[in-house]
Amino acid sequence: MTQDSELRIAVIGAGPAGVYSSDIFLRQLAKLGDELGLGTDARIDLFEKLPVPFGLVRYGVAPDHPSIKFIASALEKTLDNPNIHLYADVEFGKDVTLEDLLERYDAILFATGAIKDKPLAIPGADLDGVYGAARFVEWYDGYPTGVREWPLEAERVAVIGGGNVAMDVARELMRNADDLRAKTDIPDNVYEGIKNNKAKELHLFIRRGVAQAKFSVQELREMEKLPGVQLIIDEDDFELDDDTVEEAGKDKLTRQMVEELFVIRDMAEDMEDDGDVDFEGNPADRKYYIHFNSAPTEILGEDGKVRGIRVERTETGADGKMHRTGEFTDYPVEAVYHAIGYKPESVPGIAYDEGGAHLANANGDGRITVDHENGEVRERLYATGWAKRGPVGLIGSTKSDALMIVTAMLEDLAQNKENARLAPDRDPESIDRLLAERGVRPIDFAGWKRVDAYERAEGAKEGREHKKVIDPDQFRALAHGE
Repeated sequence: MTQDSELRIAVIGAGPAGVYSSDIFLRQLAKLGDELGLGTDARIDLFEKLPVPFGLVRYGVAPDHPSIKFIASALEKTLDNPNIHLYADVEFGKDVTLEDLLERYDAILFATGAIKDKPLAIPGADLDGVYGAARFVEWYDGYPTGVREWPLEAERVAVIGGGNVAMDVARELMRNADDLRAKTDIPDNVYEGIKNNKAKELHLFIRRGVAQAKFSVQELREMEKLPGVQLIIDEDDFELDDDTVEEAGKDKLTRQMVEELFVIRDMAEDMEDDGDVDFEGNPADRKYYIHFNSAPTEILGEDGKVRGIRVERTETGADGKMHRTGEFTDYPVEAVYHAIGYKPESVPGIAYDEGGAHLANANGDGRITVDHENGEVRERLYATGWAKRGPVGLIGSTKSDALMIVTAMLEDLAQNKENARLAPDRDPESIDRLLAERGVRPIDFAGWKRVDAYERAEGAKEGREHKKVIDPDQFRALAHGE
């Protein structure tokens, strides 16, 4: 095989979207490449600004999700492919530019994900004690550039949101530190923080009704098994009319979620009847209130600090449309966490669609455009995952996304008169020389494996499977064998 015979693809972001897309590209090329006149050989270089791959799986999902290690294992197998090369600790727009990559790659795929919170647009959102979920998730997941300490002084806290991130945040705030350490890879600073957490009462506020929430069944089942925590619900929230039940039943996932919420309703009633106990019948020392049809309208403060939250009762029809009632209730709390959605990052040199909160692309098909109003496609540039569609969907949904984008990439490459070999510099070692000239030291897959081995060894000392490294300098030293 000559250097000119292989397609060269750059992927920006080594999280699930980027890794899945790389795998699917190679699989589809092997299947269709000859038919399309492209051949079946390709080299994919994955660029990741963090010193570690896996993005959301490692740094965006709560550590007590049992499915994490299975997803990470699958991603790791993909990265072990000799046709996929990891360049972690390399930041697009800083260490390499769009021009650098267009010179060396036939197509560029952006899978940059999201790490910022959507702003909370209600009065009092700027008070001391109001936190975005993304920053809190970074703390408990040991994000390399995240904070190392978190203020957990509030005895009464509120969480705003009707999706899985809100559930994650609420669960970690109600967690028993010893139980969490025994079952997860949390680092010592997170264990100490949660161990000293003073929260005894938590209120989760969901704007719409039981049938319109966006929780996964797995999240709900994790909520059900919190040692020392009593779940408390409002029975009125579960009075669903026939139209709502019929509408919820049309979608399998929604139906399963609603059924599980009714299991939680029954559990909550049993917990109260048995004397305010947890799921195992032991005395509960923390209370977790779940409020549906509750829209926070203002965060109340005193001396610049959170002292309460004002919530308006809502009504939600079978069509999912929410109506406000004008009935307000104030809850005393000292901290408020909002999990109302992430905002995917912008990318240097690529137009951004502020309304959709994603990179500008043609009709949502992943082909990057001049801007979000001008549908003119920019050749050789693509987006996938949250970078393409905004912060919606679970990790698994990135697979179907990736297949659609890869199909578009292959179609475009096959139509090119130059037989898809568009990058003028076809030397596979060219990118390595460029980075070396700039003093950039990428972490490759072998480097990641060295870190992983260290984390496993440190975890084994405490009878755990893993224990996260969080210091980026230590991470680099381990990865480079120093």
